[in-house]
Amino acid sequence: MGMRGRRALVVGLAREGVALAGYLARQGVRVVATDLKPPAAFGAELARLAGAGVELVLAGHPPSALDGCDIAFVSPGVPFDADFLDQARRRGIPLSTESRLFCQLCPAPIVGITGSNGKTTTATLVGEMLKASGRTTWVGGNIGQPLIESVDRIGPEDQVVMELSSFQLEYFHPSANAHVMDVHPAWVPLLSGWSPHVAAVLNLTPNHLDRHPSMDAYIHAKRAIVAYRRPGEVAVLGMDDGLTRAMAEALPGPVHWFSRLSTVDWGACLAGQGRQAAVVLRQAGREERVCAVGDIQLRGEHNLSNVLAACTIGAAAGVPGPAMQQVSTTFGGVTHRLEWVAEVAGVQYYNDSIATSPERLVAALNSFEEPIVLLAGGRDKHLPWDEAARLMLRRTRHVILFGEAAGLIAQALAAAGRATGGEAGIHRRATLEDAVHAAAQVAHPGDVVLLSPGCTSFDAFKDFTERGERFRAAVRQLQLPGGGIPSPAYRAEMWQ
Repeated sequence: MGMRGRRALVVGLAREGVALAGYLARQGVRVVATDLKPPAAFGAELARLAGAGVELVLAGHPPSALDGCDIAFVSPGVPFDADFLDQARRRGIPLSTESRLFCQLCPAPIVGITGSNGKTTTATLVGEMLKASGRTTWVGGNIGQPLIESVDRIGPEDQVVMELSSFQLEYFHPSANAHVMDVHPAWVPLLSGWSPHVAAVLNLTPNHLDRHPSMDAYIHAKRAIVAYRRPGEVAVLGMDDGLTRAMAEALPGPVHWFSRLSTVDWGACLAGQGRQAAVVLRQAGREERVCAVGDIQLRGEHNLSNVLAACTIGAAAGVPGPAMQQVSTTFGGVTHRLEWVAEVAGVQYYNDSIATSPERLVAALNSFEEPIVLLAGGRDKHLPWDEAARLMLRRTRHVILFGEAAGLIAQALAAAGRATGGEAGIHRRATLEDAVHAAAQVAHPGDVVLLSPGCTSFDAFKDFTERGERFRAAVRQLQLPGGGIPSPAYRAEMWQ
């Protein structure tokens, strides 16, 4: 792309920003990297970046960081409407991202997956299916290591699977750079609209409305993944979601579907009823059985939808049926997504730290038939809690709230209780560890203790991964001698 000697700014030094700054420096780009956090908040990566020649501007985003830069690469954690980015726009500086640059440089075909829910599990399933079919496969984007670190090792015969968030996809629209009047030829390809050769939108429900100004803006960001396909490229959409069905009406080119509820002409759906039903692929009038629903290891109807989505995407990417069957019936889940942690005193502990919205919490509750002690809380995303609160009262024996949103969720539960007459034991604790200890006090053998927060982790943790790790550590602590499992008499005394 002729990047050598150009001057680029990297805004935000989380994992993606650090990887991109290092990559650009190795290509001979003069890199400035800026972050709001002070130097003390970083580890050894600062020394590595400085050693590579990256100019570091920390503890703020001063306007001077924009001086002389001919492009700014924005990390997903930086809001699209941040004042610093508005200053860049006023100067006519183009904006892009690590993921958009990777897509431009990648020599291999790319499968892109987005959606409000299920995209990590679906992307992982598709990656495993491609690997099972014998393809050298790279999985990344919004999960795992930033793919820009591997782009020079990816060959044209390989396959890439990317999970893409709305924050990343905002910059796949040409409208993100409508302010640019002049740009160096090295960066021109990054300013056009671009979509992967197989692109999936799983579902669209309210999410990240603390970052997007409206639901319409959120949908617009997601739409980029399918809006710029070229002839022969495929869109995969969820038929069971009204917003994705509506999206198809404005899309040129072929659309493949997946559905738990309906038969599809081209894609994956169910044949038969209940646990005896089968996942089938329907293509060009032919039907191929993949596996029985009862043989799928993942819990929950939402995960059945994820398997159907993965089969539809995999078929579009050339995965044969036996590879789909192998992965669909053996895949046990992704870390921090309905992940079984341990059995302690006859109680099963599950980690669903990825549940950062009330809707994800609802899906988790619907995945269990056992009595549930629920741990919920964190930082709210300005999403509605009504449905989740009603289900929490129906499906749980106890709800233990923690974090910034504890009061808000308690209010939603109180309102749901007044409206429905439902009730559950509702308790508030200061920290996640306190919540785990309280759950151990009230849980009975045969119960499930479920961490499914319904909120982001940013009030107390770096990300949902750190929150999930802390939950697992707290559960392991319960397993130690004297680790906190109280006697039945103590339980009764505590909760009278």
